[in-house]
Amino acid sequence: MLQQTQVSTVIPYYQKFLQRFPNLESLANAETDEVLALWSGLGYYARGRNLHKAAQVIRDSHDGRFPDDLETLTSLPGIGRSTAAAILALTWDQHQTILDGNVKRVLARYHAVSGWPGTSKVQKQLWQLAESHTPQQRCGDYTQAIMDLGATVCRRSQPLCQACPVNTDCRAFRSDTVTNYPEAKPKKTRPRRNAHMLVITNKWHQILLEKRPPTGIWGGLWSLPELTALPASLADWSLEHYGIKIEKFQALENVDHSFSHFDLTISPLICHTRGAGGRVMDKPGQLWYNAVPANTGELGHPPGPKTQLGMATAVKKIITAYQRTLERPNT
Repeated sequence: MLQQTQVSTVIPYYQKFLQRFPNLESLANAETDEVLALWSGLGYYARGRNLHKAAQVIRDSHDGRFPDDLETLTSLPGIGRSTAAAILALTWDQHQTILDGNVKRVLARYHAVSGWPGTSKVQKQLWQLAESHTPQQRCGDYTQAIMDLGATVCRRSQPLCQACPVNTDCRAFRSDTVTNYPEAKPKKTRPRRNAHMLVITNKWHQILLEKRPPTGIWGGLWSLPELTALPASLADWSLEHYGIKIEKFQALENVDHSFSHFDLTISPLICHTRGAGGRVMDKPGQLWYNAVPANTGELGHPPGPKTQLGMATAVKKIITAYQRTLERPNT
């Protein structure tokens, strides 16, 4: 969870996750939907899918025992060289070298390393420096200390250099160039993409959701039907794809969402239908999601899915916007 996400953001997710999955077996035996539901909002969903897969590999191929060697650990889904080294150093006090984002920043400043750490040349230099500093004894303590130093003192912005225990030997501090290191990634114009998401609703105000492919953007999450461009006739398109006839439309406010490599503008469109579901319930990877509580008292209101569903934040925003339209009079 801490990969590419700050501690303050992670803590509530971590606590809920451990409450539901207190051990490896409970995580390995869980449904992917439930794992991703608890991950919803953290982003970078491949991390959640890989964590789940890694638990299953450990259960099935390692008798439920967590591997204690670097080679086996790095063979697990989602565990790279630095993460594996951190696990081994912190858990078994093994002599292992880590190089996460915090450590890169500390070393880049301490040694005044020029260049963006994302390049292979600078990455190699930082690994060599990290290995030279890693002690033979109390490696776990050192690993925790240098990560904490980067997170709390040698921060990305407004570093607390005066409080740093190693500032006298820090080349960037001594030359008053701390903010120059590490060098930022060369700027590129972020592309903006546009998409339409359809809030297809039936007579019970349920929303049609589809499960996205297991890889790619929002992989494995439940989402609204998405179109790059609207067809000439949405009514004909929905009838062909879902056996549903859309009778009226209502635009919602656009939702902007940023990914690591591009920005996305979503134009949601409520698509009302009088039908109860067309062919949807006959197809895997599709379901009707209750947008209003099941205890509304409406006759024949069917139950929603029994498990929590993993949904991206942008999709949740659109569903919330639709729910607000139901609260307005004469809507």
